Amino acid sequence: MGTAIRKKCRQAVRVPRTGSGLPEYDRGATEGLATRRQLRALGLSPGGHDPVGVLRCKRCAYRPGQACTHPTRAWLYRLDLAVPKRVPTLAQEWALDRAMAARTTCPLCLRRYIYCLPLRMLGSCLECHDGTPADPGSYLAPPAPDVHRLAA
Repeated sequence: MGTAIRKKCRQAVRVPRTGSGLPEYDRGATEGLATRRQLRALGLSPGGHDPVGVLRCKRCAYRPGQACTHPTRAWLYRLDLAVPKRVPTLAQEWALDRAMAARTTCPLCLRRYIYCLPLRMLGSCLECHDGTPADPGSYLAPPAPDVHRLAA
């Protein structure tokens, strides 16, 4: 008979809170500090400054003596050091629009859909690939063909 293989049980790693790292805050009042999402909602960005604290996850609020090592924790930034978000130039917006147009336009029927097409896998929209009818509300009509406008 062979020997039985025993699996090791996963044990929670207990990391004590130390003064050497960033200060940790539980959910609630953090005056003058905000997460990246809160900064973005205010139209601000961290401005290249490092985080000054860690917002502990909801689960770790029950363990006040332990450090939060979960991926749901958030970095906190100072509001007084935050700067306004950069506004993209017209050329950057135009380049982004062209990139999205390339991802959402079928190369066969030239319809521009409201979602990204699986061009790597199929090479076209579903209607061109296998005949599945597309919802008319999910695409824009293809542009009108260029008309010959020469006088002669």
